[in-house]
Amino acid sequence: MLTSLENALFPIVANINNYLSSYILVFLLIAVGVWYSIQTRFVQIRCFGEGMKKVFGNLSLRGGKQERGMSSFQALATAIAAQVGTGNIVGASGAILTGGPGAIFWMWVIAFFGMATIYAEATLALKTRVIDKDGTIHGGPVYYITTAFKGAFGKFLAGFFAVAIILALGFMGCMVQSNSIGSTFQTAFGVPSWIVGVVLVVICGFIFLGGVQRLAAVTEKVVPIMAAIFLLGGLVVLIARIQYLPSTFAMIFKYAFQPQAIIGGGFGYAIKTAISQGAKRGLFSNEAGMGSTPHAHAQANVTDPHDQGVVAMIGVFMDTFVVLTLNALVIISTLYTPDGILASGAIPEGIGKANLAQTAFGTVFGESLGAMFVAVCLFFFAFSTVLSWNLFGKINAIYLFGKKSVAVYSVIALVFIFLGTLMSNDLVWELTDMFNNLMVIPNAIALFALTGVVVKSTHGVGDKLKK
Repeated sequence: MLTSLENALFPIVANINNYLSSYILVFLLIAVGVWYSIQTRFVQIRCFGEGMKKVFGNLSLRGGKQERGMSSFQALATAIAAQVGTGNIVGASGAILTGGPGAIFWMWVIAFFGMATIYAEATLALKTRVIDKDGTIHGGPVYYITTAFKGAFGKFLAGFFAVAIILALGFMGCMVQSNSIGSTFQTAFGVPSWIVGVVLVVICGFIFLGGVQRLAAVTEKVVPIMAAIFLLGGLVVLIARIQYLPSTFAMIFKYAFQPQAIIGGGFGYAIKTAISQGAKRGLFSNEAGMGSTPHAHAQANVTDPHDQGVVAMIGVFMDTFVVLTLNALVIISTLYTPDGILASGAIPEGIGKANLAQTAFGTVFGESLGAMFVAVCLFFFAFSTVLSWNLFGKINAIYLFGKKSVAVYSVIALVFIFLGTLMSNDLVWELTDMFNNLMVIPNAIALFALTGVVVKSTHGVGDKLKK
């Protein structure tokens, strides 16, 4: 019965997604990013150094318990935990398989403009957050949406966003993460995915019960360590394939503008596929413009919203230009080079986005060790993402239904985490993509409406624009 339901739903959801990602998502993401880049006079370039100093100047993996909310780094770690997940490994693999190596170029474009977008999101989240008497912080798009639009329209947009994010991240998104963990662990270690699901439910349930403080304590330690391990493994592969790196970069740029040469079809179809895959997977990877990570940045204990805004930009940079790019270079340099199995553009049977990275790392590490390495990295990536996404969904559940809804929400979320290890990969991804796409719409509308508020917060820009 479950299989027949999946088969019936898949084509419907896929068609909705194709329309949203090809005609609405690309326009909105690029439009918001370009708009804020211009309005802030390219804050992602001007304030990049400032952001790096704030992140790495006083880096500590022991931020300690805060009186309320999180430290700036804990908030960033929670945001990166959401960003650096299966989108960097499985998502990038899917983009390359479907849109060719050139899809990575379009991911870079989306991320560059997305750095300005996420600056705006983080700034607005801090300016509009609500702090309860007990110190609990509530912040995110629903609060700046209702600031931008008073009355029924604002409530409708905020409600629409809240429902979409609860479904997209709190429920469906967690299914994607657990699905990827389960499938990779089954491939690498032969452990049945449902057993992985049970273990995930137990660990996540313990952390969920600890609230924001326990989550922050976990993410500030897990995120830097997991990123370092993955980067080290990727660098080993790239050193082994160093002679192919020039042609690897050449393929990314060549197939960004001549995708038909690698994925087939006419030029119009191929270029649309490459761009839409880059945009769709880019959104799922760095989440700029989606409206998810502002929930984490709203928790930051900073005196000036601008300070966390520039920190948020570094999150997108680390996610896309470092982690995702490294994974893409590993895949292309091992599988798309003349001795690679995807050199002809034809996809061999048994190769899909779920095991593409494992296959790529396996060419250097050996099939078994490569599969194990990716499975372990993916576990930490996806596990930390589940923790952050649960928090984002919970904040919106409280907005809609009050604090009494937390227990019910958490139980439902845990059920979805377990179900994710049992369902097919493709349907889970399509459902998550659909709700991700729907989240962008109300968030982008509010971002456009609150441009003036963001510009005034950008150091040096507000005064210049007034002159």
